[in-house]
Amino acid sequence: MRGIVAEDECNDTYGRCRMYQALKLKFPDETIPGERTVYRIMEETGLAHRPKRKPNGITNAERNARKSEDLLKRDFTSKKPLEKCVTDITEIPAADGKLYVSAIFDCYDLGVLGLAMADHMKADLCVAAVRNAAKAFPEISGAVLHSDRGSQYTSAFYRAELARIGTIQSMNSDGDRCHDNARCEAMWARMKEELLYGRYETKKMKLGELKTLIWRYFSIYWNNRRICSANGGLPPMLKRKQYYESLGQVA
Repeated sequence: MRGIVAEDECNDTYGRCRMYQALKLKFPDETIPGERTVYRIMEETGLAHRPKRKPNGITNAERNARKSEDLLKRDFTSKKPLEKCVTDITEIPAADGKLYVSAIFDCYDLGVLGLAMADHMKADLCVAAVRNAAKAFPEISGAVLHSDRGSQYTSAFYRAELARIGTIQSMNSDGDRCHDNARCEAMWARMKEELLYGRYETKKMKLGELKTLIWRYFSIYWNNRRICSANGGLPPMLKRKQYYESLGQVA
């Protein structure tokens, strides 16, 4: 377990469930003790992790703008990749301003499909995330992309980009309840808990430094290395790989 924690900077945030899954993934031919035993050993060796704090949402609903229907209705499950996606913006303070991060997550495996960062939270930040997702995963055409009702997502610029690539827009229901996009809120909370809180003083870092840190976290760690309990202990891209391999075997 100490070796697993040492493999990546953010692995010290593993609780007993993810540590147990990491052990099973790393030693598939070994008999791994149950989660309760794993937790006891983590407590005894000082590896147990306790959450520090949670971030707050930042996007505000545009009351008078044209809205889209809530197509997900809090059902964030998906049976295949690029069927349902969620997107949102988060804010991180820096020494020379604030960094705004827009990401698109796939509901199937929680993989990050598109990522964009800027020193503002205007509509073109969200459009950049959509364009990056379409470049990396052209099959996103036809997928449902869900967001809150922030002015960025109700803008004509953003809607036009979704129409251009053929993605179907979905938004939080009337009243803009935060639980309607709870999946994205949870992703931001995990990122900040694992990567930033108690590890980096972002207010002393430059925007460029933060961009590099966030990009590496999502593109390298989150997508390819991080144990994800929702995926049965698999990193997002490994679950995706197994899905497409299973299609080949059926064929």
